[in-house]
Amino acid sequence: MKIVCIGGGPGGLYFALLMKQRNPAHDITVVERNKPYDTFGWGVVFSDATMDNMRQWDKPTADAIQQAFNHWDDIELLFKGEVIRSGGHGFVGIGRKKLLNILQARCEQLGVKLVFETEVASDLDYPDADLIIASDGVNSRIRTLHQDRFEPELVVRPNRFIWLGTKKQYDAFTFIFEKTEHGWFQAHIYKFDDETSTFIVECPEHVWLAHGLDQAGPDESIAFCEKLFADNLQGEKLMSNARHLRGSAWINFTRVKCEHWWLKNQNGAHVVLLGDAVHTAHFAIGSGTKLALEDAIDLTRKFIELGDGAGQIEDVLTTYQADRSVEALRLQNAAWNAMEWFEVCGERYCDQLEPPQFMYSMLTRSQRISHENLRLRDKAWLEGYERWLAERDGVAVPAGQTPPPPMFLPYTVRGLTLKNRVVVSPMAQYSCVEGLPADYHLVHLGARALGGAGMVFAEMTCVTPEGRITPGCPGLYNAEQKAGWKRIADWIHAHSDAKFAMQLGHAGSKASTRVAWEGTDLPLEPPSANWPIIGASAQQYLPGVSQVSKEISRDEMQALKQRFVEAAQDVSDIGADWLELHCAHGYLLSEFISPLTNQRSDEYGGSLQNRLRYPIEVFKAMRAVWPADKPMSVRISATDWVEGGITPADAVEIAKAFKAAGADLVDCSAGQVSKDEKPVYGRMWQTPFADRVRQEAGIATMAVGAITEADHVNSIIAAGRADLCAIARPHLANPAWTLSEAARIGYTPIVWPKPYYQGKRQIEALFEREKAQVAAQIAQAAMHAAA
Repeated sequence: MKIVCIGGGPGGLYFALLMKQRNPAHDITVVERNKPYDTFGWGVVFSDATMDNMRQWDKPTADAIQQAFNHWDDIELLFKGEVIRSGGHGFVGIGRKKLLNILQARCEQLGVKLVFETEVASDLDYPDADLIIASDGVNSRIRTLHQDRFEPELVVRPNRFIWLGTKKQYDAFTFIFEKTEHGWFQAHIYKFDDETSTFIVECPEHVWLAHGLDQAGPDESIAFCEKLFADNLQGEKLMSNARHLRGSAWINFTRVKCEHWWLKNQNGAHVVLLGDAVHTAHFAIGSGTKLALEDAIDLTRKFIELGDGAGQIEDVLTTYQADRSVEALRLQNAAWNAMEWFEVCGERYCDQLEPPQFMYSMLTRSQRISHENLRLRDKAWLEGYERWLAERDGVAVPAGQTPPPPMFLPYTVRGLTLKNRVVVSPMAQYSCVEGLPADYHLVHLGARALGGAGMVFAEMTCVTPEGRITPGCPGLYNAEQKAGWKRIADWIHAHSDAKFAMQLGHAGSKASTRVAWEGTDLPLEPPSANWPIIGASAQQYLPGVSQVSKEISRDEMQALKQRFVEAAQDVSDIGADWLELHCAHGYLLSEFISPLTNQRSDEYGGSLQNRLRYPIEVFKAMRAVWPADKPMSVRISATDWVEGGITPADAVEIAKAFKAAGADLVDCSAGQVSKDEKPVYGRMWQTPFADRVRQEAGIATMAVGAITEADHVNSIIAAGRADLCAIARPHLANPAWTLSEAARIGYTPIVWPKPYYQGKRQIEALFEREKAQVAAQIAQAAMHAAA
């Protein structure tokens, strides 16, 4: 094949040498606009795993890089006068110029043609090429020429950064945070050769503007940064090699993601994007070079698997995009999480968190590094942090004793202490008759109270018959129901040390529907079985299907508020330990809050402040009769996932309003307000809402949504992203989820119910054996690899 690589960065060069090495008959040319051995920027960084991958594909190149790179395991944080260091992270730093030199020399050795100082106007400039690799960077000219085919999504991020270097040597990947009168700056620093370190300085746009850096030239910007980080630099200078940039040397990161990765041009050549031309990864995770190199590896692999003749190109590129895009997106998402952390840390974390917790939050910012992964990397550091966390929360850990995992730390609010941070989430069971909780709920909630969680929530309990979601949903509007709930509360308190919580609500426009297994949200059959429903405004939840709700009148609002107050008094009489008001998921009080469902023209509609008015009135009235020594929380939908609906920024303001009304905690859920929603699912997918509300509104939060492992809970609590974790589906599958997860992670001090004590040692031994078997398999594999 005749192959042309447009762009002589790491990705294009590496693909060229890999393909030439596999088949010397290929005619391969790399075209680069810069001079030979010229480059801009300083060092690049990638992981040990990337080096291992490269070693398998081209050992001479990997060996040359290994001789030139600087390897370090430690990450060091300088923050608020403290220096914190964690090891075991495994990074490789190498000068970008040196890396390109190695790749260029290897290309020349293999017979790849290198053409420098040549601007390529179009892929059509190479009419005899079979394959054109567009590895021409983030501002790819080839991608722009064919943007209607590649369909790129370009997102310019708000932070400004300047890429500098210094002769000062650093022996760890170092992060420095400095506060100015206008806000926070951070530096990302790593050594990449025997003389030089990369020194990237970053800050939010508004901080950059406030300091007048938009008017500063490169020399003025360097002087500013030298003064800002003078205590650390200790007289060393900062340097720039970006003199080619016009105006300010501060730039914004652009996230690139393309819908399509390749095309066939009018000359008949196949053109494929590679590296930054097709996807970018923020420097906060150091994966840009990794992505480009592994693109080259995977594309080469596909040619080996499917054939490297011109006739196989289309099959190769189709398979390449299908497979590679999944891994690339995974890395991009991790880089996005890391990037967002640095974009908001000045507003969300720098002032709020103490240095040890700030370090933990920073280390786990991408969500690729979990609590137990940190233990593998640096057990001593993590146990030291767990000890600090426990002692901060009032748990004394004797010297020599292993501290408890974060999920098993107690949590105290008002006069209540939960034994740990795990909550059984309120989950609709549709198993009541006439709203009465009876034997089913006693067994269901009682079993979970025995399962080790700190608190067990009953499902949303409605304050009127008409407020029930379905005929199978529970209520609290008559004496029989009150007695049923008291029976359950008393049983839980008598047989477990779990606390019991109740959640009050009204389904609003989503009332009078079938139980879930007969058709979620569908109206009852026959139609005569349906009861009249009310909403913040007249609406139909399922267009053309649901009943149309009647807009609730002012008199009805007053009467309903009184019902909430009476129900709150009943919950107190029942002996529940915690009370929550349901203002989420498109139910009545949520309808008032969301602009998608509130079309009122009175003082309860319009602005967010007005839309909050009724839910806040209800909350305050309930709080007034709820015991002062018991906590009260509110569940909100932190986003509607619909344009024009509630946003995470709105959620912060909503939380502030409920905090002012006396809320102790915000239970941060999301969505279910509109069927037009487009949620983004994934592990711990709603935790970022709890994190943002906690830091920006200054109120405790409960995280929900796909929290399925002890590792998840430990990471969330340890990072300060939430104070409690509500676990739903895992508790449906396993009522003793908390006890099981404690055994899985080897936390044996947890107390089991006395009648179940024989099961404790058995399950702990089972997990111990599994760990030993896995360790033996890993050791055996390592021995074989070494041989």
